[in-house]
Amino acid sequence: MSDLVTGEAVVLGLRTAKLPSRGLAVTLDLAVQLVGLVVTTLVLSLLAPDLDSAAVAAVTIGLTVLFLVALPIMIETLSRGRSLGKAALGLRVVRSDGGPVRFRHSLVRGLVGFLEIIVLFGVPAVICSVVSSEGKRLGDVFAGTLVVRERVPGGGGAAAALPPVDPQLLQAIGGELVALDLSAVPEPLWLAVRQFLGRIGELDQAVAHRMSARLADDLAARTGHPVPYGVHPAAYLGAVLTERQRREWTRAQGHAFQQRAQPQHQTQAQTQGRQYTPQQYGPPQHHPAPPAPPAPPSPPASGTGFAPPA
Repeated sequence: MSDLVTGEAVVLGLRTAKLPSRGLAVTLDLAVQLVGLVVTTLVLSLLAPDLDSAAVAAVTIGLTVLFLVALPIMIETLSRGRSLGKAALGLRVVRSDGGPVRFRHSLVRGLVGFLEIIVLFGVPAVICSVVSSEGKRLGDVFAGTLVVRERVPGGGGAAAALPPVDPQLLQAIGGELVALDLSAVPEPLWLAVRQFLGRIGELDQAVAHRMSARLADDLAARTGHPVPYGVHPAAYLGAVLTERQRREWTRAQGHAFQQRAQPQHQTQAQTQGRQYTPQQYGPPQHHPAPPAPPAPPSPPASGTGFAPPA
């Protein structure tokens, strides 16, 4: 077993594959590759029987490179480090920091592996794997890779690493989680906690407990609250991480609500700005009253016979 340090300073306790399991995986891969090479060569010889010796040699070299170098590199790259033999034995090729391999890693492993396993009959690979504490062959040394076990016999996975916690105890620490001040916890520590919990099923139980206790101590040193008695450190890490995600979700929902409410306030302000203002339109105009109609003529006086002109 090896403690690997990732690029984010996350320590991963992964079980490295040793010589017997790796040798069996390589044997299965070589058997499949040689069968494919022989069958393809026989088919081409039947389809083109009139080829001269130079053409036959060129085709043979091309098929050998294809089946023993190109196809293994392609399969390992596309499957993220799992060939047919490794998949059968529960092995995988990873980087030295625990991350998935890329094309450049598989290319170096394939080229060096062709020399040390096929050309030199596997002698350098066996010697290097025996000497290395992590079971690395020369291709792993030059490529910066490692072969690890994905399936550990008798391993309980994440369920074995996380023992059950009493529900009353979880309810009791719920109030403490809500009151925790998480502002002093740096982002690299949150990243380490997330990566540890994501790979806890691949770790040995003792390694998982040791790593979770160390991460929980680092978290407690920044929050000021130690892990409650009786709670597994990994379970406490998961609870604190869940509380942080809940706060982030609540903060995001509040920000989205403010963005939705801002256009409504702008619309109301624009509506209020269109109301009547004396400064904008001026005082109301006063029109003069129409002239009064003329008075009707008075009736003539009785007994005089005189009528005033109209």
